[in-house]
Amino acid sequence: MPEALHPRPLYLVDASLYVFRAWHSVPDEFLDADGWPTNAVHGFARFLLELLEKERPAHIAIAFDEALDSCFRNRLYPAYKANRDPAPEELRRQFTHCKALCAALGLSVLAHGEYEADDLIGSALHAARPQGFRGVIVSADKDLSQLLQEHDEQWDFARGQRWGMAGVKARHGVEARQIADYLALTGDAVDNIPGVTGIGAKSAAVLLAHFGDLDTLLSRMDEVAFLRLRGAATMAVRLREQREHALLWRQLTTIALDAPLGEITADHGRGQADGDMLSALSDALRFGPMTRRRLRVAAGLEDPAY
Repeated sequence: MPEALHPRPLYLVDASLYVFRAWHSVPDEFLDADGWPTNAVHGFARFLLELLEKERPAHIAIAFDEALDSCFRNRLYPAYKANRDPAPEELRRQFTHCKALCAALGLSVLAHGEYEADDLIGSALHAARPQGFRGVIVSADKDLSQLLQEHDEQWDFARGQRWGMAGVKARHGVEARQIADYLALTGDAVDNIPGVTGIGAKSAAVLLAHFGDLDTLLSRMDEVAFLRLRGAATMAVRLREQREHALLWRQLTTIALDAPLGEITADHGRGQADGDMLSALSDALRFGPMTRRRLRVAAGLEDPAY
């Protein structure tokens, strides 16, 4: 059977989501050798081990957010994500440990000072498709659904839910290809993107179902007032007034597919683990014997039968 009909899975992990989740949910009773908290690292390691043990991925990349306040989107719109408090030093240190842990396990690590994890995931998937890969995007973030094509799937690991391109509409009311336009219209409070005044989720879904995409909607704004949609006349006025803003919001909500990925191989195959680095990290982070053994087995440094 041609490879195109059975593309190989490339697992793309939105690491920051799971680091933040652990930071907020794991008790801060874990400390490293210097007395700094390690709760986020312990929680992230638990998640990562479960993923590796369950799926045994041959191709996997872990994407981290380094562009916390230096992303290219901040130059387009300085208020982008300005509603978020800066990450405390206790958490920044743990992000560094999480990246080091992934590297020690021989996993491909993606991070860049001007591109977010979503952009790195999108760019990695875009580069891998021609080599016969499909994406398995490990994240609950709805923004990432815009990347889904025929053979791809998104996986909310914590809830055990998976969906493909066809499942996006049931979850969000629009097609996968419309997610960026949808967020441009409705806004995204999490990222401090205002959206178009007066257009909510249901209205945006109706508009995109009728017009197909934002460009067509903006080129046919005169038709909006005549739609059978509550407040249609007001929406038409707002779209006309905020046309340039809507286009800017879409620049912010569209995931980049051309982020630089460095020297990492495009297939993101599992690399050679660094046993010494893994042991040093385990000592510094005070991992228990069970976690140490699971890490060594996951890294291929120890036989699981013993």
